[in-house]
Amino acid sequence: MLTKRGWDAIVSIVSSVIALALVFLFPPPSAVRLTIALAAIVLFALGYALIGRAAVESPSAAWRYPAFLSVAAVATGIGAGAAPFMAMLQTLAYPLVWVIGDSRKRGVGGSAVIAGSVFIGASFGYGANVDSLLAGATTAVFSLSFAIAIGLWIARIAEYGEERERLLAELTAAQSQVEALSRERGASAERERLARDIHDTLAQTLAGLVIFAERAGRQSREGQTDAAATTIATVEQVARDALAEARALVARTAAVPREPAFGAAVERLVERFREHGAARIALDTAGVQGDLDREAQVVLLRCLQEALSNVTKHAAAATVGVRVAVTADGAAALEVHDDGRGFDTARPTSGFGLEGMRERVALAGGSFDVASAPGAGATVTVSIPAPPSGAPGVAGPSAPIVTTAAGDLAVDPVRKGELA
Repeated sequence: MLTKRGWDAIVSIVSSVIALALVFLFPPPSAVRLTIALAAIVLFALGYALIGRAAVESPSAAWRYPAFLSVAAVATGIGAGAAPFMAMLQTLAYPLVWVIGDSRKRGVGGSAVIAGSVFIGASFGYGANVDSLLAGATTAVFSLSFAIAIGLWIARIAEYGEERERLLAELTAAQSQVEALSRERGASAERERLARDIHDTLAQTLAGLVIFAERAGRQSREGQTDAAATTIATVEQVARDALAEARALVARTAAVPREPAFGAAVERLVERFREHGAARIALDTAGVQGDLDREAQVVLLRCLQEALSNVTKHAAAATVGVRVAVTADGAAALEVHDDGRGFDTARPTSGFGLEGMRERVALAGGSFDVASAPGAGATVTVSIPAPPSGAPGVAGPSAPIVTTAAGDLAVDPVRKGELA
């Protein structure tokens, strides 16, 4: 819709053009009629400036529309009666009636009033005869039909634009809500990830520090000075590992190097549980035939660590079997089986370990399963599919390798398996 300034320009230009054409191209037969026609143009322009202009852009006083319609009807009727060319004033009257009326009903009614005024002026301005009546009726009917058709079409376009604007505002608001929910979901996912990382690293290592410190104190009180010194050395190593883990978490660095160090990390992790646990652990890595991307390495090592930790704490197992397999296309599998006391998988657990493993594997797009029964041991199975074609593969040589102060990889410091 045009603004006030736009209509100011249109009214000024069209009124001036009609006046100039009336004077120089289509003058009426007498000076009196010319004066009356020019006065009609001035009356119409003043009616717009003093009454109609204020109602162009926004709702205004209710009296402005009928007042402007009256002035416009008088001006067009007098002008059409003074000079036939003054029927051109309808080109301003009709659109302004629709704009100021601001509704279909007012637009149609106002157009009928303008058309009737033109008919009266054109019919009786040069005498009420058959020719003038026919000419006036023809002009009024055609102009009214055209004005109503154009007015309704423009009104539909305006309504469609307003509807689109409303829908766009609603869509923008919905997008803002979606963005807010996405940010909240991302923050929640990040908190869950951080909780899993802390549980899998610092929490277990610090718990090991407490147990080793208690062991050292007990050995010292019992006079086992050599054993106490060995335990204190282990405490020092575990503390350095915890420091390395904390640095890795702060830096948000996946502390897993690329192959073939992955196999070595698995072996060292299993070896730590062998040293500090009572169960015999058999490791099978014959199925490792391909390379594994960094995310999958993190998932497998964390799940292996948690599974062995649970065996050490709860299973009272004599033997444990660990099998790690990596296919040529990057798919991976982990299986940890023990002959311990087992448990009922249908009963809810209060710990975070199994649920943390399940969530970690799910985020990697893999599957996680626990099979167990009281007295029948337990089997933890993790499967991770091959990365899709074109996805980032194995980390390159520039992948960071975080080590502890003692030179071990930060991914496999003393874990919960050392708590026995």
